[in-house]
Amino acid sequence: MLFQLVLFLLIAFLTWLLWSYYKERKYRKKPFYAMSEIGWRTQAAPPLSERIHSIALVGDIGNAGAPDQDPVLKTLDHWLQEVCSIDSTAVFLGDNIYPVGLPPQGHRHHGTAVQKLTHQLELLAKYKTRAIYLGGNHDWNKGRKDGHSYMQRQQEFITMFLQDQEAYLPKNGCLGPVTREINEQLLLVVINSQWWVQRGFRPLGEKYGCDLEVPSNFFVKLEEILAANRHRMVVIAGHHPLYTNALHGGKFTVKQRLFPLTFVHKRAMIPLPVFGTLYQLYRKYVGAAEDMSYPPFRRFRKKILKVLHQYPGLFYVAGHDHNLQYFQVKGSHFAVSGSGSKTNFVAKGGRAFFNHENKGFMVLDQYQNGEVWLRVLEPGAEGEAPVLMYHKRIYQPTPRPHLGEAAAVL
Repeated sequence: MLFQLVLFLLIAFLTWLLWSYYKERKYRKKPFYAMSEIGWRTQAAPPLSERIHSIALVGDIGNAGAPDQDPVLKTLDHWLQEVCSIDSTAVFLGDNIYPVGLPPQGHRHHGTAVQKLTHQLELLAKYKTRAIYLGGNHDWNKGRKDGHSYMQRQQEFITMFLQDQEAYLPKNGCLGPVTREINEQLLLVVINSQWWVQRGFRPLGEKYGCDLEVPSNFFVKLEEILAANRHRMVVIAGHHPLYTNALHGGKFTVKQRLFPLTFVHKRAMIPLPVFGTLYQLYRKYVGAAEDMSYPPFRRFRKKILKVLHQYPGLFYVAGHDHNLQYFQVKGSHFAVSGSGSKTNFVAKGGRAFFNHENKGFMVLDQYQNGEVWLRVLEPGAEGEAPVLMYHKRIYQPTPRPHLGEAAAVL
């Protein structure tokens, strides 16, 4: 009787795995659109000739190759040429160098790291677009105790190369938030989400060039910024997503659940389904240091969302998960643009309006009529222009009443 029960449970489990695998294969690496977004192509954005500012949001670019060969850098180059006649900003959302940021000279990864970063900076130096880098967990030596020195080394390299002391924010590994004016309608806010999960030294206070003396003041300052800028669109850039349907949100593929050792090495195809399920539950509800459920980050996320949800209309963008995702939650916009050089599984559905497991990045375009549109650009076939995978109007200025209308109201 016991044998029959075990056999039944085993067959049921394997059947569920096969069914899950079949469903996953049907949509894996295909773009997902929520029902409300099915007709996105019929929504016409203003002509590109009417743009007044454009912001490229490029995450996890740290494994890209040479600009004339790498598909994402070629797509970025296309965007840079496209916006060369208007004001523009390129924001790099962290994990700018894999695998451990910029190590010291003599380290086995130093030469390769310098080359990877130089590829990006040489491309940017050809154009007038303003570049802003922020740090991710890999830039902080994967969160290890000496990570701050790795971050400082990268900051110095970038700011010296671009001859711009504002090209790496927040400076010195401080918490932020740091504001950068785009124009009267757009404000960019940069935060250091890695600070909250970093092991070892984390700069805080005037002694290290930081504005904040107490971490909790981060949320006070952020709310002050949002309250003072209700009249315009605020774009907040960090490394860690606040909403995600991917690995750092506890979403695994069937293969990862069945063969969990593939996280260590992709060829470790040893079936351990029970361990794999337990590991998935651990990543989803307890969390490794880079996960959304990791207790220090979970506390940070709860506090920052409490602030953000009071100010609908803002746009929060991050990298970290290696895919492209867009969510609209409580009137605000949340995005993941982390597939600058790698791709990972992303589950469809949930709160997502769009997601895709593919290389690319997101763009915000501001137009003369005040609208701001989100674009998702992915590399085209060899020799072809980038592919527009999704777009959506995410900001429309509130029309002001005419004098006669205002007098009638009074």
